[in-house]
Amino acid sequence: MPIKIPQGLPAAAVLEQEYIFTIDEIRANTQDIRPLKIVVLNLMPTKIVTETQLTRLLSNTPLQVDLTLLRTATYKSTNTSEEHMTAFYKSFDEIKQNKYDGLIITGAPVENLDFWDVDYWDELCEIMEWSKHNVYSVFHICWAAQAGLYYHYGIPKYSLDKKVFGVFEHTTLLPTHPLLRGFDEMFYAPHSRHTEVREKDIKRCPELEILAKSEKAGVYIIAEKQCRMFFVTGHSEYDYDTLSKEYFRDLDRGLPIEIPYNYFPDDNPDKTPKNKWRSHAHLLFANWLNYFVYQRTPYDLNEIGK
Repeated sequence: MPIKIPQGLPAAAVLEQEYIFTIDEIRANTQDIRPLKIVVLNLMPTKIVTETQLTRLLSNTPLQVDLTLLRTATYKSTNTSEEHMTAFYKSFDEIKQNKYDGLIITGAPVENLDFWDVDYWDELCEIMEWSKHNVYSVFHICWAAQAGLYYHYGIPKYSLDKKVFGVFEHTTLLPTHPLLRGFDEMFYAPHSRHTEVREKDIKRCPELEILAKSEKAGVYIIAEKQCRMFFVTGHSEYDYDTLSKEYFRDLDRGLPIEIPYNYFPDDNPDKTPKNKWRSHAHLLFANWLNYFVYQRTPYDLNEIGK
């Protein structure tokens, strides 16, 4: 949240140079405040786990959030009961007449498929097109980041020789960008994916800029320069044991899987992993909510898209 300071206070210039977010009394006194309307399109198979992870991050700010959970109509979840889906989720047909401050599209375990072979690809394209006129800011996670970059900008994804799997160190490339305010120059984030988008393709697109990347895991955060869309290729929302569960699940299935990089202490799966990315995750979502949803969305949501 910004700090309100007296109009003309000399400290304002210093604070601005330090990228401290301030607003003057005039702006503060004319601001309209209301709950933020956020919709989450949950494409993960573990619906309840994912909705808990995202709700935790969205609730860790002073902002009031009105959350709507969205399901696909073209694919039925096999890992979550229909009773839960009916009770807590809406279909696109039920919400497409509404407008929202923000939309989060989660990852999905469909990376090895071509986009157009995914059961709900046409429906996802319809939602992404709808978001241009009905949502102010869209936050894409992992596979959804790849899908969004392909749909909006034609940027392809590439298969990897082995899974990017573990907790990787990242570098902030544009530390003055509001999405990265408060970030350390180096920070950690989990990845779990079989495909990637490449820096050279993103740099060819003048509408995009890379905010953070990893030497080992590649590009991490991409922003549309108008700051209406963000693409995050990892899983900052993961719990401390999410990668562990994925690792042991694949072992039990007899699938080829390496120990997650930089995750278990001493690379020993018998030891409990430590969460090295929690503070980064909270800051990432708080910055998105504050700077690109709360501060920018029109008070009257009907103004979005005009």
